Amino acid sequence: MLDVKQIHYTYHDQAFDFELQVEQGAICALMGPSGAGKSTLLALMAGFIEPLNGDIVAAGKSVVGKAPHQRPMAMLFQEHNLFAHLSVRENIGLGLHPGLKLNPTQCQLVEQAAQQVGVGELLDRLPEQLSGGQRQRVALARCFVQPHSIWLLDEPFSALDPLLREEMLGLVKRLATERNLTVVMVTHHVSDARAIASDFAFIHHGQVAVADKISQLTTEHRNTALAAFVKAGH
Repeated sequence: MLDVKQIHYTYHDQAFDFELQVEQGAICALMGPSGAGKSTLLALMAGFIEPLNGDIVAAGKSVVGKAPHQRPMAMLFQEHNLFAHLSVRENIGLGLHPGLKLNPTQCQLVEQAAQQVGVGELLDRLPEQLSGGQRQRVALARCFVQPHSIWLLDEPFSALDPLLREEMLGLVKRLATERNLTVVMVTHHVSDARAIASDFAFIHHGQVAVADKISQLTTEHRNTALAAFVKAGH
Protein backbone atom coordinates (compact mmCIF):
# COMPACT_ATOMS: atom_id res chain seq x y z
CA MET A 1 0.00 0.00 0.00
CA LEU A 2 2.82 2.41 0.89
CA ASP A 3 6.36 1.76 -0.33
CA VAL A 4 9.23 4.13 0.41
CA LYS A 5 12.06 3.10 -1.90
CA GLN A 6 15.62 4.27 -1.21
CA ILE A 7 14.61 7.86 -0.52
CA HIS A 8 17.47 10.29 -0.03
CA TYR A 9 16.94 13.77 1.43
CA THR A 10 19.22 16.33 3.05
CA TYR A 11 18.41 19.18 5.41
CA HIS A 12 21.27 21.50 6.35
CA ASP A 13 24.07 19.06 7.20
CA GLN A 14 21.85 16.07 8.00
CA ALA A 15 21.26 13.27 5.50
CA PHE A 16 18.19 11.04 5.57
CA ASP A 17 17.97 7.68 3.78
CA PHE A 18 14.66 5.89 4.17
CA GLU A 19 13.37 2.50 3.08
CA LEU A 20 10.01 1.27 4.42
CA GLN A 21 7.04 -0.84 3.31
CA VAL A 22 3.65 -0.56 5.02
CA GLU A 23 1.03 -3.15 4.07
CA GLN A 24 -2.58 -2.29 3.35
CA GLY A 25 -4.64 -2.24 6.54
CA ALA A 26 -1.58 -1.96 8.78
CA ILE A 27 -1.16 0.69 11.47
CA CYS A 28 2.53 1.54 11.58
CA ALA A 29 3.97 3.57 14.46
CA LEU A 30 7.01 5.68 13.56
CA MET A 31 9.19 5.89 16.66
CA GLY A 32 12.61 7.13 17.64
CA PRO A 33 14.49 9.87 19.50
CA SER A 34 13.84 13.56 18.82
CA GLY A 35 15.57 14.70 15.66
CA ALA A 36 15.92 11.14 14.30
CA GLY A 37 13.78 11.91 11.24
CA LYS A 38 10.24 10.69 12.03
CA SER A 39 8.46 13.88 10.97
CA THR A 40 10.83 14.23 8.00
CA LEU A 41 9.75 10.80 6.73
CA LEU A 42 6.08 11.69 7.20
CA ALA A 43 6.58 15.04 5.40
CA LEU A 44 8.23 13.19 2.48
CA MET A 45 5.25 10.81 2.28
CA ALA A 46 2.82 13.73 2.45
CA GLY A 47 4.60 15.76 -0.22
CA PHE A 48 5.52 18.79 1.93
CA ILE A 49 9.15 18.16 0.97
CA GLU A 50 10.58 16.25 -1.99
CA PRO A 51 13.40 13.67 -1.96
CA LEU A 52 16.60 14.18 -3.95
CA ASN A 53 16.22 10.63 -5.26
CA GLY A 54 14.28 7.45 -4.66
CA ASP A 55 10.55 6.83 -5.02
CA ILE A 56 7.39 6.73 -2.91
CA VAL A 57 4.61 4.47 -4.17
CA ALA A 58 1.14 4.84 -2.64
CA ALA A 59 -1.80 2.66 -3.66
CA GLY A 60 0.28 1.33 -6.56
CA LYS A 61 1.29 4.70 -8.03
CA SER A 62 4.40 6.86 -7.64
CA VAL A 63 3.55 10.10 -5.81
CA VAL A 64 6.96 11.79 -6.00
CA GLY A 65 6.52 15.23 -7.57
CA LYS A 66 2.79 15.36 -6.78
CA ALA A 67 1.41 18.08 -4.53
CA PRO A 68 0.01 17.00 -1.13
CA HIS A 69 -3.61 17.33 -2.29
CA GLN A 70 -2.88 15.04 -5.28
CA ARG A 71 -1.74 12.16 -3.05
CA PRO A 72 -4.16 9.50 -1.77
CA MET A 73 -3.53 10.53 1.85
CA ALA A 74 -5.38 12.30 4.64
CA MET A 75 -3.26 14.06 7.27
CA LEU A 76 -3.77 14.86 10.94
CA PHE A 77 -1.27 16.88 12.95
CA GLN A 78 -0.70 17.90 16.54
CA GLU A 79 -1.87 21.37 15.54
CA HIS A 80 -5.28 20.34 14.27
CA ASN A 81 -5.57 23.43 12.03
CA LEU A 82 -9.26 24.18 12.40
CA PHE A 83 -10.42 27.46 10.91
CA ALA A 84 -11.65 29.68 13.74
CA HIS A 85 -14.28 31.49 11.63
CA LEU A 86 -15.86 28.27 10.33
CA SER A 87 -18.35 26.06 12.14
CA VAL A 88 -17.64 22.43 12.99
CA ARG A 89 -19.82 21.44 10.01
CA GLU A 90 -17.78 23.64 7.66
CA ASN A 91 -14.41 22.56 9.08
CA ILE A 92 -15.32 18.91 8.43
CA GLY A 93 -16.74 19.80 5.01
CA LEU A 94 -13.34 21.18 3.94
CA GLY A 95 -12.20 17.55 3.74
CA LEU A 96 -14.62 17.10 0.84
CA HIS A 97 -14.41 20.45 -0.99
CA PRO A 98 -12.05 23.39 -0.38
CA GLY A 99 -14.79 25.81 -1.44
CA LEU A 100 -17.42 24.06 0.72
CA LYS A 101 -19.69 23.49 -2.28
CA LEU A 102 -21.18 20.24 -1.00
CA ASN A 103 -23.97 18.24 -2.58
CA PRO A 104 -26.65 16.60 -0.38
CA THR A 105 -24.75 13.28 -0.26
CA GLN A 106 -21.60 15.07 0.93
CA CYS A 107 -23.57 16.99 3.57
CA GLN A 108 -24.81 13.64 4.84
CA LEU A 109 -21.22 12.32 4.92
CA VAL A 110 -20.21 15.27 7.10
CA GLU A 111 -23.01 14.51 9.56
CA GLN A 112 -22.16 10.81 9.63
CA ALA A 113 -18.46 11.51 10.26
CA ALA A 114 -19.36 13.93 13.07
CA GLN A 115 -21.57 11.27 14.67
CA GLN A 116 -18.86 8.62 14.38
CA VAL A 117 -16.29 10.71 16.22
CA GLY A 118 -18.78 11.97 18.83
CA VAL A 119 -19.35 15.59 17.79
CA GLY A 120 -22.71 15.16 16.08
CA GLU A 121 -24.38 17.60 18.51
CA LEU A 122 -21.74 20.30 17.93
CA LEU A 123 -21.99 20.88 14.18
CA ASP A 124 -23.02 24.53 14.39
CA ARG A 125 -20.44 25.57 17.01
CA LEU A 126 -17.19 27.40 16.34
CA PRO A 127 -13.84 25.87 17.35
CA GLU A 128 -13.43 28.37 20.21
CA GLN A 129 -16.58 26.91 21.80
CA LEU A 130 -15.03 23.42 21.93
CA SER A 131 -12.65 21.68 24.32
CA GLY A 132 -9.23 20.50 23.10
CA GLY A 133 -10.51 16.95 22.80
CA GLN A 134 -13.57 18.04 20.83
CA ARG A 135 -11.41 20.07 18.43
CA GLN A 136 -9.24 17.03 17.86
CA ARG A 137 -12.35 14.96 17.10
CA VAL A 138 -13.43 17.52 14.50
CA ALA A 139 -9.99 17.31 12.85
CA LEU A 140 -10.32 13.52 12.87
CA ALA A 141 -13.77 13.74 11.26
CA ARG A 142 -12.29 15.96 8.51
CA CYS A 143 -9.77 13.16 7.86
CA PHE A 144 -12.53 10.59 7.95
CA VAL A 145 -14.76 12.15 5.27
CA GLN A 146 -11.94 12.13 2.73
CA PRO A 147 -11.97 9.16 0.36
CA HIS A 148 -8.26 8.45 0.93
CA SER A 149 -7.13 5.00 2.04
CA ILE A 150 -3.95 6.19 3.76
CA TRP A 151 -3.81 8.33 6.90
CA LEU A 152 -0.68 10.13 8.07
CA LEU A 153 -0.80 11.17 11.74
CA ASP A 154 1.95 13.36 13.24
CA GLU A 155 1.61 13.06 17.02
CA PRO A 156 -1.99 14.27 16.80
CA PHE A 157 -2.93 13.45 20.40
CA SER A 158 0.29 14.12 22.32
CA ALA A 159 -1.07 17.32 23.90
CA LEU A 160 -4.14 15.53 25.30
CA ASP A 161 -4.33 14.04 28.78
CA PRO A 162 -3.61 10.26 28.94
CA LEU A 163 -7.26 9.19 29.30
CA LEU A 164 -8.45 11.28 26.36
CA ARG A 165 -5.41 10.25 24.30
CA GLU A 166 -6.26 6.59 24.87
CA GLU A 167 -9.86 7.22 23.82
CA MET A 168 -8.79 9.00 20.61
CA LEU A 169 -6.30 6.25 19.72
CA GLY A 170 -9.07 3.69 20.18
CA LEU A 171 -11.28 5.73 17.86
CA VAL A 172 -8.59 5.86 15.15
CA LYS A 173 -8.05 2.11 15.47
CA ARG A 174 -11.79 1.43 15.13
CA LEU A 175 -12.23 3.72 12.12
CA ALA A 176 -9.12 2.29 10.45
CA THR A 177 -10.33 -1.28 10.95
CA GLU A 178 -13.85 -0.50 9.68
CA ARG A 179 -12.52 1.05 6.47
CA ASN A 180 -9.36 -1.05 6.02
CA LEU A 181 -7.23 2.10 6.15
CA THR A 182 -3.45 2.12 6.16
CA VAL A 183 -2.18 4.37 8.96
CA VAL A 184 1.32 5.76 9.57
CA MET A 185 1.54 7.50 12.95
CA VAL A 186 4.45 9.36 14.52
CA THR A 187 4.43 8.91 18.30
CA HIS A 188 6.84 9.33 21.20
CA HIS A 189 4.83 7.00 23.42
CA VAL A 190 5.64 3.29 23.45
CA SER A 191 2.29 2.72 25.20
CA ASP A 192 0.42 4.48 22.35
CA ALA A 193 2.20 2.36 19.76
CA ARG A 194 1.32 -0.84 21.60
CA ALA A 195 -2.30 0.29 22.02
CA ILE A 196 -2.99 0.93 18.36
CA ALA A 197 -0.26 -0.29 16.01
CA SER A 198 0.18 -3.61 14.21
CA ASP A 199 3.72 -2.67 13.11
CA PHE A 200 6.42 -0.17 13.98
CA ALA A 201 9.43 1.48 12.37
CA PHE A 202 12.26 2.71 14.58
CA ILE A 203 13.99 5.74 13.10
CA HIS A 204 17.57 6.36 14.22
CA HIS A 205 20.13 8.79 12.76
CA GLY A 206 18.00 9.51 9.69
CA GLN A 207 17.33 5.88 8.74
CA VAL A 208 14.78 3.15 9.39
CA ALA A 209 16.93 1.07 11.72
CA VAL A 210 14.22 -1.52 12.51
CA ALA A 211 10.84 -2.28 10.89
CA ASP A 212 8.89 -5.08 12.53
CA LYS A 213 5.65 -6.28 14.10
CA ILE A 214 4.58 -4.45 17.25
CA SER A 215 5.21 -7.58 19.35
CA GLN A 216 8.95 -7.00 18.76
CA LEU A 217 8.86 -3.55 20.40
CA THR A 218 10.62 -4.76 23.57
CA THR A 219 13.55 -3.96 25.86
CA GLU A 220 15.11 -7.26 24.71
CA HIS A 221 15.36 -6.29 21.05
CA ARG A 222 18.73 -7.08 19.47
CA ASN A 223 19.01 -3.49 18.20
CA THR A 224 20.52 -1.86 21.28
CA ALA A 225 19.34 1.66 20.40
CA LEU A 226 15.74 0.42 20.10
CA ALA A 227 16.01 -1.60 23.32
CA ALA A 228 17.27 1.51 25.15
CA PHE A 229 14.50 3.64 23.63
CA VAL A 230 11.82 1.21 24.84
CA LYS A 231 13.46 0.91 28.26
CA ALA A 232 13.38 4.70 28.64
CA GLY A 233 9.60 4.33 28.24
CA HIS A 234 9.10 7.30 25.96
